[in-house]
Parts: sequence; C-alpha cells; structure tokens
Amino acid sequence: MTPSSLGDEIRVDVEPAFREDESAPEEERFVFSYTITVHNHSGHSMQLLARHWKITQGSGKVQEVRGKGVVGQQPMIGPGQTFRYTSRAILDGPVGVMEGDFTCVDTATQRPFEVAIAPFRLAGPNQVH
Repeated sequence: MTPSSLGDEIRVDVEPAFREDESAPEEERFVFSYTITVHNHSGHSMQLLARHWKITQGSGKVQEVRGKGVVGQQPMIGPGQTFRYTSRAILDGPVGVMEGDFTCVDTATQRPFEVAIAPFRLAGPNQVH
C-alpha cells in the first residue's frame, strides 16, 4: 500500500508510562502503558482499520503485533477530530522501543493509506531516557 497525502495530514502522539503496580521485575515482567492520540488534520473523514506494532526489547528480541483496529474498535475520525486510547505492552526487561503504523481508509474515496508511528522508548525506573 502506498502512502497518500491524507496520511501526511494525520498526526499520532504517544505518551508511554511504566506501570510499576502491574510489573514484577523479579519475574522479568515489565508492564508499560501507552496512550495514543490520533489527530485528523485533513479535510476528510477517515477510519482506522488495523494496527501493526514492532516491539524491540532491550535484549534484542523483536515481536510484531498485527490486528484489526485498536482496543476492539475501528474508529471513524472526522476532519479536525482526535481519537485517543490507551493500551499496554509487556516486556521481559526494563527497556524497549515500539514503532509501527496504522492502516486507515479515506471514507470519501475508500482509498487506503498508512500512517507511520515513529519509534518511542519504553523505559522503567532508573533507566536512562
């Protein structure tokens, strides 16, 4: 799928956070939440159809996650609107990096496009950010 100009008008902000209350370092379980905000700065409505994540752990282990929508939804996002959700990632160490993309469709033209999500760092306490 080739990116369209509509994809350039969609911005994705990410706010990662370490979840100490859900983590168990002695069991190599480090839980991170990440809040994603999708901003539609275009003049068209769009629908988020699918997600693809690449999670690289500090150990070098890479996991890829693909699926329909996000948090059980395939949200419609109108011109000038935002959609926000929070999800989680579980790592076996205190640091990692996530990056990925959303597959979306311009609802007016039914043309699919990709929205890239820049790499963001997941870091537990006492880790260099």
